[in-house]
Amino acid sequence: MTDIAIKVEDVSKLYRLGLQEQMHESLGGAVVSFLRSPLRNFRRLRSLSTFTADDSDAADVIWALRDLSLEVDQGEVLGIIGSNGAGKTTLLKILAGITEPSHGRAVVNGRIASLLEVGTGFHSDLTGRENVYLNGTILGMTKREIDARFDEIVAFSGVERFLDTPVKRYSSGMRVRLAFAVAAHLEPEILLIDEVLSVGDAEFQRKCMGKMGEVAGAGRTVLFVSHSMNAVKTLCTRACWLKAGRVQSVGVPLDVVAEYLEEAIRPETTREWKAESTADDDQMIRLTGTRVRPRGEQRILMGEPYGLEFTFVKTTDLPFGLDLTFHLVDEMGTLVFVGSTVLDRESWRVGEGTFTATVEVPENLMNEGVYSVARVLFLKDKGSVLCEQRDVLRFEVVNPGEGRLGWIGGKKEGVVRPRFLWRLDHTGPTPLEAG
Repeated sequence: MTDIAIKVEDVSKLYRLGLQEQMHESLGGAVVSFLRSPLRNFRRLRSLSTFTADDSDAADVIWALRDLSLEVDQGEVLGIIGSNGAGKTTLLKILAGITEPSHGRAVVNGRIASLLEVGTGFHSDLTGRENVYLNGTILGMTKREIDARFDEIVAFSGVERFLDTPVKRYSSGMRVRLAFAVAAHLEPEILLIDEVLSVGDAEFQRKCMGKMGEVAGAGRTVLFVSHSMNAVKTLCTRACWLKAGRVQSVGVPLDVVAEYLEEAIRPETTREWKAESTADDDQMIRLTGTRVRPRGEQRILMGEPYGLEFTFVKTTDLPFGLDLTFHLVDEMGTLVFVGSTVLDRESWRVGEGTFTATVEVPENLMNEGVYSVARVLFLKDKGSVLCEQRDVLRFEVVNPGEGRLGWIGGKKEGVVRPRFLWRLDHTGPTPLEAG
């Protein structure tokens, strides 16, 4: 065990779904009901966190983790990947001591710092400065140790101007910057990081990746949950794919990521959303559908143009400039390009109704692979966001093979694969003429 930082043995975690409560017309009725049946209410509350062997297959019980075993060596950087609901965050919470497993055990050798949610461990009413000391103390650091690293923490976080402002006035990005700076600079032996870094901007994410590399280089252990396959492949020495609460695959990041992507990413070239309004809904724009053109095609031939359609409903006749922006990413989560009417100096002024915006992607641009429209934004007068939709659609670009385009088969490096026009000019004498 001396070389093992974390050992997880047959860990399972069960949760009981909330039971439908009997509704009462008044507070008095609820109180009377509780007084009449205290034992029944006690059993109901206790059942939310206690389980028996007979409970494990009950309809109101779900397995967040099931018979999971894993070892992490000291100094290892383990990337944990998987779809939403696979159990990634639950595993980190068990390792951090936030929750206990229903079955099995997890042994951790070393001091842990965890960054599982935005502003984890922060007190909203305290200032940024006070929270640095509070968080450091929770991690087991002395005031002298925190003093020695305080300036470095603040400089890394980039919140110097707001250091004496209560954290409750921080944006989510500012909170995560300060929380990561504290967790990474107070030299924990084990660092647990969930997908909170996506809150920060691109520059801060780059700094975080560099810092995690330094932490790993210093012989400390990092568990990194991420949906960015590029980050996992670049940063991690080993990867673990969780599926439905179980370990599906563990090994070299490149191989595990390839296995995960092959199963997890499926083309979905047409999507629709209901445009139903609610009583408190004042949304002026709603995205109701998207598709890849031509209709029904899940695969686009490399080198050929294609179109993306965005159907939306404008629920008000108020005049204002309307702009649309979308982000296209590859299967690794790398941004390929941003399409935007703002960038193309195209803005619409339309009244109430249903509209379809179409954008044409030029030929000879895309490389092979699976691509996703990860984000669609509707902006008002190039400013405030009126509507945002994530994980919009997904399609595949395939190589038709040598002969059709005159290109050699097989995927080439690079996010895009434009077909360039080349020219050769004779601009000087031949060597013999020069002699």
